[in-house]
Amino acid sequence: MTTIKVGVFGASGRVGKLLIEDLKNTQGMGLSSVYVRNSLDFAIDPSVLVTSDMHSFIGASDIIIDFSLPEACEALLEEAIKTPKPLVIGTTGLNTHQLNLLKQASELMPVLYATNMSLGVALLNKLVHQASAALEGFDIEIVEMHHRHKKDAPSGTALTLAESAANGRNLDLDKVRVSGRDGNIGERTKDEIAVMALRGGDIVGRHTVGFYNDGEFIELNHTATSRNTFSKGALRAGKWLSDKEPGLYSISDCLEL
Repeated sequence: MTTIKVGVFGASGRVGKLLIEDLKNTQGMGLSSVYVRNSLDFAIDPSVLVTSDMHSFIGASDIIIDFSLPEACEALLEEAIKTPKPLVIGTTGLNTHQLNLLKQASELMPVLYATNMSLGVALLNKLVHQASAALEGFDIEIVEMHHRHKKDAPSGTALTLAESAANGRNLDLDKVRVSGRDGNIGERTKDEIAVMALRGGDIVGRHTVGFYNDGEFIELNHTATSRNTFSKGALRAGKWLSDKEPGLYSISDCLEL
């Protein structure tokens, strides 16, 4: 069986390091290249290409998995457009330009973009969509909790869940989302979807989507207890994506949800 050569972009990050470790035990896949801006602060197999040259990094890979920062992801997308390769993008906090660049890249190569790579969150998004549509009139409130080092807020996962909730009611999330309340702001409006962010300690990730009505409420909750959930999910996505046609795919496509 042919081994898929994987390039890891964002290798010094928390998930990047786990990807490198998990690849040692992933059948049919192997680490071929790592992109670094400066130098790695940990040892790596000498057969792996460690480079700060983006073109060489992409050339040494069959697929690329990215868990970096938005600016770095933007540079990767710009280079990949010149040398198309299947891309698994797990970087969150992308701005409008970066999302448009991602869509542009997907016209030339298969791109799987997910704000969360876990099976549980993929299923949660589906359940949130169904609950939002079925529970007409219930107020929707989303709370996410992450470790103190997370830079973007609300989390990409929470925003994706909010999008699922909005789609369930044919609402434009940009028009109904509330991500902060302070002072005498008046009563809650009927359609608003609140997305609140908490930060502290070493919490890997916890997302709660609540549907609240007079006399009853339902809360759907997902808690990640290990970042391996994300790295293993990304590797599964990469294996699935490796032979796909150009296009923009989601983790739900990969899991056939």
